[in-house]
Amino acid sequence: MTDFQRILIAGVSGSGKSTLARRIAAMGYPYTELDSLHHGEGWTRRPEFESDVQAVADGERWVTEWQYRDVRPLLAARADLLVWLDLPTRVTMARVIRRTIRRARTKEVLWNGNREPGLWHALTSNDGIIRWAWSTRNNYRRTVPDVGLETVRLRSARDVERWLAEFPG
Repeated sequence: MTDFQRILIAGVSGSGKSTLARRIAAMGYPYTELDSLHHGEGWTRRPEFESDVQAVADGERWVTEWQYRDVRPLLAARADLLVWLDLPTRVTMARVIRRTIRRARTKEVLWNGNREPGLWHALTSNDGIIRWAWSTRNNYRRTVPDVGLETVRLRSARDVERWLAEFPG
């Protein structure tokens, strides 16, 4: 396995992008969670989002998620590797639902003071996370193959663990 310096992690909501990024960060990679750069107060897009992402991309060593279509090219232009978490829909949807319920119940503060709007919103609103996760669950199958980066496709939690065990970090 090559020594990678800049790693992108792709996958649908609930696939484990942030979790895997944190595990790689524990091996000495600076990690920036893109949601923290994107979401401003009241779930609005922060005006400095793109410039903040460019600053991450310009770094020598990092791990982050490959999301937010408008900044994907900035990150892909500098990345060495794309890790695609292509887990089954039943797994990712179960994770999204559990996470949404937990966050709503605990009123967990997320990025820049935001909280999950609640389970009803998640299920019924066009931008609700559960509804959004369901409607976008197949998008990566169309976009990841065309990225032009060395790509590792992991299809199960077991695949993730095997890959991490071999990762040169």
